[in-house]
Amino acid sequence: MKALLSMNKTTIDITHLKKTFGDITALNDVSMRFETGRLYGIIGPAGAGKTTLFRLILQMLIPDAGQIVYLQNNRPQKFDTFRDKIAYMPQTQSLYADLSVDEHLSFFKELYGINQKTYAMKRDELLHMTRLDKFLDRPAGKLSGGMYKKLGLMCALLRSPEIMLLDEPTNGVDPISRREFWSMLQTAVNQGILVIMSTAYMDEAERCGAVVLMESGQMLGAGEPQKLLETAHVANFDDYFLNRGKEDK
Repeated sequence: MKALLSMNKTTIDITHLKKTFGDITALNDVSMRFETGRLYGIIGPAGAGKTTLFRLILQMLIPDAGQIVYLQNNRPQKFDTFRDKIAYMPQTQSLYADLSVDEHLSFFKELYGINQKTYAMKRDELLHMTRLDKFLDRPAGKLSGGMYKKLGLMCALLRSPEIMLLDEPTNGVDPISRREFWSMLQTAVNQGILVIMSTAYMDEAERCGAVVLMESGQMLGAGEPQKLLETAHVANFDDYFLNRGKEDK
């Protein structure tokens, strides 16, 4: 797909966010900032608060404290301004097992109200990028894990979003498909889409332009991956989290 940068600068500014579920604190005093032009990774093990963070950004949940501010060209906007510009891929399966690749594209075309000319162009570009053009008649339930995730990303990109939230999109995906998936994400960033993904795979942190490191609802650090590793005097993010665990004992 052509690298066409958006004229708009989209920003999500999160300050002192807190969310509890009964006696469980899912997020505790979390602050971070996301801006167009970088691929952001929310990195952390299960229970870190990654999914809760995404649901708060999407206003599927209401925070107990703190705020989330959405900005366009540094001007605060209501969430409703962004609602139709956000594509979300949940961690759980969200496609229809009995629908083919082609039927999924047609379904989301109607769902998003995309005109035929735009749809034809986007469809061809996305099928070429994902290399799913040879599997148009295959039901989603019979796709491999990597192909399934690429179909999900393709359906999300079909609406030309300004923001993409991907909750552990590479979980259970084979190494080759993971590399292809990352290439697709970088293409989206080059097009001016604000991409935020979460992952428990520590090696993926170094592929991101910037990361937020989380554990048990706490933010451990944020910034460029290499600078965080250098500051912590470790070679990789596995060691970063292991050393963190030792410090807490």
